[in-house]
Amino acid sequence: MNLRTLLTAVFVLTLFNGYGQYNPLVIPDTISGTTFNLNMKDTFVQYLTGNQTVTAGINGAFWGPTLIFHKGDTVHMNVQNNLNDSTTLHWHGMHLPAVMDGGPHQVIPPGTLWQPYWLVTNNAATFWYHPHLHRMTQAQTTAGLGGFIIIRDSTEATLALPRTYGVDDIPLALTSRRFDALNAFNDSCSYGDYMLTNGVMSAEVSLPKQYVRLRILNAEMERGYNLGFSDNRTFYVIGTDGGLLDAPVPVTRVPLLIGERVEIMVNLGSDVVGSSFDLEAFNAGMPFGFPGSEPSSTGTFGSLLNNVNFPVLHINVAAATTGAITTLPASLVSNTYWTAADAVLTRSLTVTDGNPGPGSIPFNFDHTLFDYGTINKTVPLNNIEQWTVTNNNVFGHSFHIHDVQFKIVSRSSGTVAAYESGWKDTYYLPVNESVTFVAKFTDYADATHPFMYHCHIAPHEDGGMMGQFVVVDETGVKTPANVGDYSVYPSPATGRVYFSFTDPSMQVYYITITNTAGRTMLMLPRPQLANGIDVSGFAPGVYFVQLIDEQSKKTITKKFIKA
Repeated sequence: MNLRTLLTAVFVLTLFNGYGQYNPLVIPDTISGTTFNLNMKDTFVQYLTGNQTVTAGINGAFWGPTLIFHKGDTVHMNVQNNLNDSTTLHWHGMHLPAVMDGGPHQVIPPGTLWQPYWLVTNNAATFWYHPHLHRMTQAQTTAGLGGFIIIRDSTEATLALPRTYGVDDIPLALTSRRFDALNAFNDSCSYGDYMLTNGVMSAEVSLPKQYVRLRILNAEMERGYNLGFSDNRTFYVIGTDGGLLDAPVPVTRVPLLIGERVEIMVNLGSDVVGSSFDLEAFNAGMPFGFPGSEPSSTGTFGSLLNNVNFPVLHINVAAATTGAITTLPASLVSNTYWTAADAVLTRSLTVTDGNPGPGSIPFNFDHTLFDYGTINKTVPLNNIEQWTVTNNNVFGHSFHIHDVQFKIVSRSSGTVAAYESGWKDTYYLPVNESVTFVAKFTDYADATHPFMYHCHIAPHEDGGMMGQFVVVDETGVKTPANVGDYSVYPSPATGRVYFSFTDPSMQVYYITITNTAGRTMLMLPRPQLANGIDVSGFAPGVYFVQLIDEQSKKTITKKFIKA
């Protein structure tokens, strides 16, 4: 064993226990209901001795609250950007209109309130939200922006599953960070040296002596995790990105790539109260191309956590709770998946470029870097499609597509693993492998705002490994009618402004309100205008309403005065 290997081993052994010291796991606060107020802001956290670390949070200093949605509700989001930079907020895994999706096109300038809303149609599962600003995703996610979404539905509610949030139902966001000499996060590297679990270094939690449910998210910039427990106990995968499996799947290891989520149940019923064990990343010896398998401990692609096993959470066993879940359900839900035979169209993507050397360009799909003005795919509304993504390149990737949950139907390397047999929106694409999935593109057609598909490794995504597609309704296409007109009243206004349309059938696609300095105050995708727009918080002065007509997509600008 050489000196560097020895030092790395010692680092990993002491990383979590710090000579016996742990820090309590932070369980994010929750927000429930149908209206969610999210304040994105620059903050500080004291991670290391000396300088505080500049971070960013949503309603807090790092990360954000867990949003509890119920299937069938219409949720309204009030996203206030109080950062010093523009941003976006993407609802990862959600099926929703493209104009509400929070991708690179829905940029929220500093000081602006963005108000998307949508009907929740996804099944009960674990989702998340995070920034998606092109070329800034890594920096803003590294700073700490993001949060969980938990969807509940009537089917999941009937099952005997742990669901007491923060007690036997625990959300875990796994990531890591590297610090510079001034204790600032280094967002120019791919991998961190220090494990953060829900934003906490050396995290520990007490869990009851019964079955517990862990909702695990890989919130990394690039690292993959090969998860298991330090005593190699069997645990059970009950859900993937988009919902519950038909039945629990027993495993001792489950790989989790960037953006993926997995729900597991682990039995602590046979453990002694007061005993402990670790949730661990068994990353030593992972195949070439697995993100984080690089042997180097320094440099852009190096890390003290690379190619070693390391703990991600220390678990202490506590007394069982009243009404504890002590048995594993034999079955969960009855899913009906799309198959290859259902597909009416087949598409293919190939991972290209990204090879090291003079003149190389970033990883991309089909030799095409992301461009805002290029629509890479046009998908007819209600199409069931089969997509095959091939990676014969030099590194593994994490493929994600917006809008839909899909079914993986084949991997060129062999059978699709049982633990990833459910609904997915993100998956691992290893070197020298092709993955085929089938999805149906329903409900939402919009030729203006696209959805994205991309590698969820943040440096690859920011570098242009991203494409976009629009879903279009090819039935009943009409020639745009003449655009009507509208007026804004009252002016001067004190509380709310209202709209009067010359054509009552006119529909509004987007409203943006700016002040005379050109600062965006409010962004309203497909606004519901019956109750007007609240401008009571605006300073007195002149404002401009930029209204985009739904059918023609033409912009009509009007002025009003705030008293």
